[in-house]
Amino acid sequence: MKKILLIYGLLIVTFMLFVFYNQNVGYRNADPNPWEQMDEGLRGTIDEKYVMVTFLSGIEYWKTAIKGFEDGAQALNVSVEYRGATQYDVNEQVTVLEQVIAKKPAGIALSVMNAQALTGTINKAVEAGIPVVLFDAGADKSKAYSFLATNNYNAGVTAAQKMAELIGNQGKVAVVTLPNQLNHQERTIGFQETVLKQYPEIEVVAIKDGKGDQLVSGQMAAEVMKQHPDIKGFFMTEANGGVGVGKMMQHNNGVKLISFDTDKGTLDMVKEGTIAATLAQGTWNMGYWSLQFLFHLHHNMTGQSATAVMGGSPLPKFVDTGITVVTQDNVDSFYAK
Repeated sequence: MKKILLIYGLLIVTFMLFVFYNQNVGYRNADPNPWEQMDEGLRGTIDEKYVMVTFLSGIEYWKTAIKGFEDGAQALNVSVEYRGATQYDVNEQVTVLEQVIAKKPAGIALSVMNAQALTGTINKAVEAGIPVVLFDAGADKSKAYSFLATNNYNAGVTAAQKMAELIGNQGKVAVVTLPNQLNHQERTIGFQETVLKQYPEIEVVAIKDGKGDQLVSGQMAAEVMKQHPDIKGFFMTEANGGVGVGKMMQHNNGVKLISFDTDKGTLDMVKEGTIAATLAQGTWNMGYWSLQFLFHLHHNMTGQSATAVMGGSPLPKFVDTGITVVTQDNVDSFYAK
């Protein structure tokens, strides 16, 4: 009996020594728990600054993109700044971008007013080691790492299909746009080509430059109506144009209007029926994922294997951030909460 108790005692002592060793010695050099690291998440430093640069910086359209950029920064514990040309002036945007580059931020998210005019400055930033991603409006020949935006050609297709539905697949229509800006060119081409291929009884009779201005856009629409009093519809490729043409057309409910984006003025006109439909972009996604992409570039976290898979680019060259058709039926859900 004594021998059995002695054996049990030795086993208990051995077990306790084993536990003590592993708790105090054996685990000291073990790798950290990967699940604990995952819980901590990606973190930068508050003095790590990323800058968003746009044009027409005061318009409501940018607010959701800025919110996404800020939300991304909060998640990563970094700082952000918003800069932009105050006017629809490409020279001013070039100047603003040059000023931002001179401060050497951790990264730049840029919406391009004119691709040809901005490409050289974008390349200058990248060559200086500052990551640049583009959003909303791009510059396909630049060295920017990625472009996050609506598939604008497909948005034009959607607008044409909605217009055909509204006017019974026949009649004259026109476009009010910004002809020098790539994203608006793509929307217009998508609209035109869809009408040509799918709706032989619809004719695009005019494409006008609204200059991103409500008054000018309204004047352009009035000119078209004077030349074509039997016109059935207008497609405006940006929000100011939509509101401007909407104001001019408020007492002409026979003409169907399709606009772009979800600023309050546009949504109000959709709700009251002046604008039949507007196309909502994923602007929060543009801002949020632009910040995420820049953070990964700045911290060299894109990985060589990913670069090889994507043909030399560490990030996808294009990310479609989506679009939704907004009408009276669903307009209430698009107002800012």
